[in-house]
Amino acid sequence: MRILVLNYEFPPIGGGGGRFAADLCRHLTRFGHQVRVQTSRFQGLPHKEVHEGYEIYRTWSGRRQAHTCSVPEMGYYLAANLIPVMRHAASWRPQVINVHFAVPTGVLAWIIRQTTGIPYVLSAQLGDVPGGVPVQTDHLFRWLKPFTVPIWRDAAAVTVPSDEVAELVQRAYSLPAHVIPNGVELEALNPLPPKVHTPIRLVFVGRFSPQKNLIFLLEVLEKLKDLNWRLDLVGDGPLRSELEDLSRRGNLAAKVQFHGWVTPEAATDIMRHSDMLVLPSLSEGLPLVGLQALGLGLALATSDHRSLKDLVQDGVNGFTCSVTDVEAFAHRLRDLVANPRELLAMRRASRKLAPRFEAGRVARQMESLLLAATN
Repeated sequence: MRILVLNYEFPPIGGGGGRFAADLCRHLTRFGHQVRVQTSRFQGLPHKEVHEGYEIYRTWSGRRQAHTCSVPEMGYYLAANLIPVMRHAASWRPQVINVHFAVPTGVLAWIIRQTTGIPYVLSAQLGDVPGGVPVQTDHLFRWLKPFTVPIWRDAAAVTVPSDEVAELVQRAYSLPAHVIPNGVELEALNPLPPKVHTPIRLVFVGRFSPQKNLIFLLEVLEKLKDLNWRLDLVGDGPLRSELEDLSRRGNLAAKVQFHGWVTPEAATDIMRHSDMLVLPSLSEGLPLVGLQALGLGLALATSDHRSLKDLVQDGVNGFTCSVTDVEAFAHRLRDLVANPRELLAMRRASRKLAPRFEAGRVARQMESLLLAATN
């Protein structure tokens, strides 16, 4: 089967949605399918390459930062990639399209469907759905939603990473969605034997956006200054300057290291030498970084957002806690940081929970939907 994969961000740019797409491409190629990716070009990346058996085509799309894409840049992406996608459709003749993100990439798949009849399977994430990330996207969906209805309606199938996102899709578009969790390549993670470091190593990986609630995290950690820990903040985003200033004002600068936006491999290596992932997000789908934390054997300290409870068995491999109460979160985190023996047990428990999210298993589920779409 010839599968055209469309994504406006694909490693090494973008976040978990791009890495999820890359894992699918790798496994679909191993399953014997021909896979071609059309995505955005970024500084230093080749226009075309063959990676792990599948082809990647990149077109300049005006993107200025690896970690984020503005609304105008999304518009430019559509304009720049329409003709390349139409060329793939006409000359390579894919049998099905797997499009990642309803906005902006879904627009391209919908146009190709209307002009050529090639079906598409839409793989959506939390931010694609009204109400998913209200702080960041609700103001956009007030005017954008009517234009997105055809993208969802005309998909041969829709996949989402969690039951919560499926319910949001049903509420917003009155459509069923297949729950296919983001997967993780467990073997490739090369986890180290679990131990507890001195100082205890906390890590966050992701965009420094309001959704991730990192100001709250630093406020929590101010209350744990007497304990022996360090925090690696891996990523970048609009809140970086404010976070750096807050770490200085809270006398945390010696304990907090800002790594900036690094390659996925470098981020994984930092996690590999960590003890605990901290993720106090206001909203999440099923974050890839959380799945990686399970595979690497990290304990998890997260918000009590519903989707995160798919990753955390409270008291077994970490804890979930409300992020409306700094004192409560700090109390739970203090108990864990101050008890290395319990932390080690939680690290081991995470490794036992990881196999149900193995990427090959997830890719087989996607393969079934793609095959069904061609019939």
